[in-house]
Amino acid sequence: MSVRLLHTRNIGIMAHIDAGKTTTTERILYYTGISYKIGEVHEGTATMDWMIQEQERGITITSAATTVFWDCRDEKYKINIIDTPGHVDFTVEVERSLRVLDGAVAIFCAVGGVEPQSETVWKQADKYNLPRISFVNKMDRAGADFFGVINQMKEKLGANPIPLQIPIGEEDTFKGVVDLITNKAITWDDDSQGMNYTESEVPADMVELVNEYREKLIEGVAEENEQLFEKYLADHNSITPDEMRGIIRKATIEHRITPVLCGASFKNKGVQPLLDAIVSYLPNPSDIESVKGINPNTEKEELRHPDPAEPFTAMAFKITTDPFVGRLAFIKVYSGTLVAGSYVLNTTTGKKERISRIMQMHANKQNPLQQVEAGDIAAVVGFKEVRTGDTLCDEKHPIVLETIVFPEPVISVAVEPKTQDDVDKLDQALNKLAEEDPTFTVRVDEETGQTVISGMGELHLEIIIDRLKREFKIETNKGNPQVAYKEALVSTVTHREVYKKQTGGRGRFADIMFEIGPADAGFRGLQFINDIKGGNIPKEYIPSIEKGFRIAMQNGVLAGFSLESLKVRLIDGSFHSVDSDQLAFEICAKVGFRDAAKKGRNVLLEPIMKLEVNVPDEYVGDITSDLNKRRASVEGIDSKLRYQVVKAHVPMAEMFGYVTGLRTITSGRGNSSMEFSHYAELPQSLTDDVIFKLKGYLVK
Repeated sequence: MSVRLLHTRNIGIMAHIDAGKTTTTERILYYTGISYKIGEVHEGTATMDWMIQEQERGITITSAATTVFWDCRDEKYKINIIDTPGHVDFTVEVERSLRVLDGAVAIFCAVGGVEPQSETVWKQADKYNLPRISFVNKMDRAGADFFGVINQMKEKLGANPIPLQIPIGEEDTFKGVVDLITNKAITWDDDSQGMNYTESEVPADMVELVNEYREKLIEGVAEENEQLFEKYLADHNSITPDEMRGIIRKATIEHRITPVLCGASFKNKGVQPLLDAIVSYLPNPSDIESVKGINPNTEKEELRHPDPAEPFTAMAFKITTDPFVGRLAFIKVYSGTLVAGSYVLNTTTGKKERISRIMQMHANKQNPLQQVEAGDIAAVVGFKEVRTGDTLCDEKHPIVLETIVFPEPVISVAVEPKTQDDVDKLDQALNKLAEEDPTFTVRVDEETGQTVISGMGELHLEIIIDRLKREFKIETNKGNPQVAYKEALVSTVTHREVYKKQTGGRGRFADIMFEIGPADAGFRGLQFINDIKGGNIPKEYIPSIEKGFRIAMQNGVLAGFSLESLKVRLIDGSFHSVDSDQLAFEICAKVGFRDAAKKGRNVLLEPIMKLEVNVPDEYVGDITSDLNKRRASVEGIDSKLRYQVVKAHVPMAEMFGYVTGLRTITSGRGNSSMEFSHYAELPQSLTDDVIFKLKGYLVK
């Protein structure tokens, strides 16, 4: 295994909004020598928050990639870092980043603990089987509780958190940490912006607490290895720090533990030990299982190992448009080597494309590279056609990797340019933005001719419209936000559709008999069952019938919303030896769907959001009363310090402008977080109202 691979780490930094991800990343850039000064989120100078919208709002919107180098115990390591957003509207950025990373740092606020989006990103990391370490940040804040956060990690995340540090003081008195592995206290020098720190003996008033946790750590390490256990029995203190680190690393990579560190990034405390922990405990590319894919020629599964000598295989996990170099595709290389100027096959599109340039990214700046090898992350230029999740490979060794699945948009708004001259520009700009963001979609309403954009929340669409104005110089008018409903057929209908068309020459003929109804529980999309017996419809026409139903599902018969799922059972049919063809059967399926669906019972489904509201005790009654008016189902109320946490499920349609209403009710002291949960049937009394309003859905 190459030394380069062993000394590479691909990690993401993930957390709830405002837990300190970007602030921590800025310190990492400073202490590794990438930045000559520390950028601050609240001042709009953070290197990783390079978008104007990020600087103005003090939040991360797009995941930013950078590469740093760190010396740890006389070894030099390369760390590719992706700083991800915390706001749930930009969850796509977290999803696609975690898909290609080898490990993650989960940051928790010492005051807020495990917050709603913390749970969401933790589940996303579980989905991709990512080893992770945790950093309890903001230990200097009033209400900071290190051990409280550890308990929440156990209860809410089902994690096995193992403290590797104990804080020296909390809140105003926080000044450093005790390293349980070396049994030394570490304190930081404020005059050097945390660049310099001192190791000393454990403070006398902490010896008992430190001994208790250190003994637990050593005992846990000893139990992992027979030789170490014998050593431990002979002498409790004979296990060396390097032996402890080796066992902790193994247990972390095997997902049995989550090492926990702490600090206060804004006060420049705790970041250097975090960097040491990243290289000590998180995996290198060779520690990760070889990636699996399907050979499109043989339909057989193949493996790709993190070896520069193997055939080139990579995944495009993020697409951006740079004003100077054009379309940039961020790629994770799983195997092989890519040289600038060479050709790759995009097995998703089936097209061969030339890579003109390869670049190492630092936020929105690029450093040119001649080549990129297995285990690395880079940005490439040259693609004419590429989408997030596409597989790129050596054309002689094709492979298709499992793509990235994204949540569907839950909110829509109609937009139009203020001037007629910008009509074409708007279409081009929206298509570019949709290329970058798979959770942002654009469509033209067939009835009104309007351009309708859809996304994950009000903030998401607000940022899109702001980007149209600033990046593309397009002023727009927008309509009121509209919920992205879905339709469902809840009864089963049997129908026969005969499609005949005679145009003087050769005609078109197709005849199908089918049964449509709700899909089986848990099934999304089209559940197509071919029960044709005796060749009444030739096999070559069956895929066209399936395609026709799949396309027809995009427009339901109630209000034109797409169907989330549908079951179609093809029972019988007939064909004409001359007039039948694939297109005839596809059209027959489309027409048949609409005719059959009208016979059955159709309902509208509305997106239901999972809501958590943090409010002081005195406002709980007002909040629950307000939520009841919004058709919410309150699931429970938990206590957290001096606050109450109200948990509820509430329809998206009732939540427009909720943040403003919450501020009014609580005099600015309450806050909330919301994420998509599921779709549920809209009450009939509201269905008619929604359909009526849709007919007059116009841009004001």
